[in-house]
Amino acid sequence: MVRTKENSSIGIIGMGDMGKMYAQRLRQAGWRVNACDKPENFNSLKEEFASDQGITILPNGHLVSRISDYIIYSVEASYIDRIVAEYGPSTKVGAIVGGQTSCKAPELAAFDKYLPPDVEIISCHSLHGPKVDPKGQPLVLIQHRASDESLRFVEEVFSSFGSKYVYLSGEMHDRITADTQAVTHAAFLSMGTAWQANNQFPWEIPRWVGGIENVKINITLRIYANKWHVYAGLAILNPAAKEQIRQYAQSVTELYKLMLEGRREELKRRVKAAGAAVFKSDTEGQDLLLKDEVLDKFSLSQCSREKAPPNNHLSLLAIVDCWSKLGIVPYDHMICSTPLFRIWLGVTEYLFRNPTLLDEALDTAIDDHTFRSDDLEFTFAARAWSDCVSFGDFESYRDRFERIQRYFAPRFPEAVRIGNEMIQTILEKTTTDTS
Repeated sequence: MVRTKENSSIGIIGMGDMGKMYAQRLRQAGWRVNACDKPENFNSLKEEFASDQGITILPNGHLVSRISDYIIYSVEASYIDRIVAEYGPSTKVGAIVGGQTSCKAPELAAFDKYLPPDVEIISCHSLHGPKVDPKGQPLVLIQHRASDESLRFVEEVFSSFGSKYVYLSGEMHDRITADTQAVTHAAFLSMGTAWQANNQFPWEIPRWVGGIENVKINITLRIYANKWHVYAGLAILNPAAKEQIRQYAQSVTELYKLMLEGRREELKRRVKAAGAAVFKSDTEGQDLLLKDEVLDKFSLSQCSREKAPPNNHLSLLAIVDCWSKLGIVPYDHMICSTPLFRIWLGVTEYLFRNPTLLDEALDTAIDDHTFRSDDLEFTFAARAWSDCVSFGDFESYRDRFERIQRYFAPRFPEAVRIGNEMIQTILEKTTTDTS
């Protein structure tokens, strides 16, 4: 029988923020949705969706699996093996199963191990957060064990999202997500850690003012406003991500030592060589960034821009050094990049393609000690996050993340609002510039 919207239903196991976003958008498109979460959340979910006739909340994944035609596991990557082991054997004969974890190796291994052989496997991954409009954003589809007909059905299921389909293997997905997300997250996590360690709310301090600083502050708070496992799974379970986060910490440390020791010429040679490797001449027409002055309006600060001293931008210098050391060309994966990555690449590109601004940052790194204590804490933080990821310690990761999250929590609503506006403006601008 040919699957259609009229004779098929979608199952979602895991009703966190992304699971709910999927459920609501699919229901709005006319699909019947069966969903569940942890047993202890059954009653509260029933109450939350009581008025929504298109979404049926069930007590557990067994009941979702046995009646749904496409089942999506929307659970934390660290739990995927255990949850698929529990609910996978109940999958409806001939159904399609997928997951939307950020690391596909453990997810696909669990599907291969626990799903019946008469079940097809097509995984997915929306490369954005639950509060970002999926229209125009990348949506990865992984045809792991399925017919072309089933792939067409999954494409139809997600057609209402308006996303751009990207077709990858699980292995290539993990490599690309490491390239575009791992170091980006590590940089922002380290900024938040450094500000908390120095007992700073950066928007209250005149030296954290300006377009690039607005990106740092808004995106850092946006990340810490999310749930810790969104970032932990990608960092800890993806071997490529571990390597990249380790190199980022090493780049931060080595550049900071050159600053401390006053080795101006060596610092300039290293940074400019890295910039030449990453921002090659054939990328000159690919301006993905907004000008610094355009970003000025997206600020949490009430401080005057005129008071801001020049910044050495260690976090930006280190990310380009890291990409250079690993042979990563960030433009290679733009079709599969997240909004945060495109913004981070944009401001990095802005710094490195402005020779005057880059020289100012490098001279500031040697001559101006205004940010020296901030850079010290940032270096400590980058190394600590790298150690946490290398050890594979989810609990330590959670403890560090939530401790800093509590520190910044009072400003999350405003930061998320401004961050959403900033992301939308930048994405619209970069889409126009690159079309």
